Amino acid sequence: MAGAGHGARGRSGGRPTLEEVAARAGVGRGTVSRVINGSPRVSDATRAAVEAAVAELGYVPNTAARALAANRTNAIALVVPEPETRFFAEPYFSDMLRGVGAGLSDTEMQLLLTFAGSDRKRQRLAQYLAAHRVDGVLLVSVHADDPLPEMLDQLEIPAVISGPRSAGETLTSVDSDNYGGARSAVEHLMARGRRTIAHITGHLDVYGAQRRVDGYRDALRDAGREDDELLVAEGDFTEEGGRRAMARLLAHRPDLDAVFAASDVTAAGARQVLREAGRRIPDDVSLVGYDDSAIARHMDPPLTSVRQPIEEMGRAMIDLLLTEIADRRPAASRGLERRQAVLPTELVVRASS
Repeated sequence: MAGAGHGARGRSGGRPTLEEVAARAGVGRGTVSRVINGSPRVSDATRAAVEAAVAELGYVPNTAARALAANRTNAIALVVPEPETRFFAEPYFSDMLRGVGAGLSDTEMQLLLTFAGSDRKRQRLAQYLAAHRVDGVLLVSVHADDPLPEMLDQLEIPAVISGPRSAGETLTSVDSDNYGGARSAVEHLMARGRRTIAHITGHLDVYGAQRRVDGYRDALRDAGREDDELLVAEGDFTEEGGRRAMARLLAHRPDLDAVFAASDVTAAGARQVLREAGRRIPDDVSLVGYDDSAIARHMDPPLTSVRQPIEEMGRAMIDLLLTEIADRRPAASRGLERRQAVLPTELVVRASS
């Protein structure tokens, strides 16, 4: 800790550093960055401690000098590499947007929404970002082979991704506990006495969908149940995908008595096919979705669903991105400081199961 007699000089004899402010305030350097950047995600007591340390040490944020030099835009881009139709059809995206907006409400930042679901749109986005027209990027719904994360890394633009692309994700990311959420859904169905439990997956090039499959399989195996490939049908998080997958499942395993769907929208499609086949919910087939969206509450019967805290995820993404922007060191030098925040899920039980 720097001594009081140092005044405007740090331990090295030069200008005080962010690390010295953190040590004086008794907090981490990321917390200091958040206070300096005006993030609302800091308690009043912590903010006061950091501001006192800044005053005592005479610390001048390098971020201020860098902002002048780099011509900060006070703008953040929310990039969705999906078709616009999917964005407006699925509650996940509107909930995420609501959380992001709440996270920015106490800042001077403007939010730009842009879609990058095709090569042409990605190229246009790359040109826009290369001109440094935004200070940071939020990436939502990224597939494993998407080139956008690497492009942001090369441009050294601060970025936070919603859901890692793999276990070895290099970007800072925010996710929900997809594995635990899926396990809780399957364990609930088994506790209800269901014997033949099927799963309609999401896009399997999305890491979160893969983790839901893992949770489904492990819950069955740990209970000594069969892990039958014919009980797993690939979907794509959409209603139509749910319909197609449910039809395949009924064709291959007409004896199924429960379905865990990777999204509420998918569950809605599955329900339609089950009803057309004369299967009553939950008497003949129990149904569980994922997201706990408004769709789950308004279905008939109301849908049991795994709640992932989507709005909270949006706010957490903003919090982490503001820290990245305040830090602004080159991407390669941050290394292990890339953080992966995982928020808990909760099973909300309703009449469908």
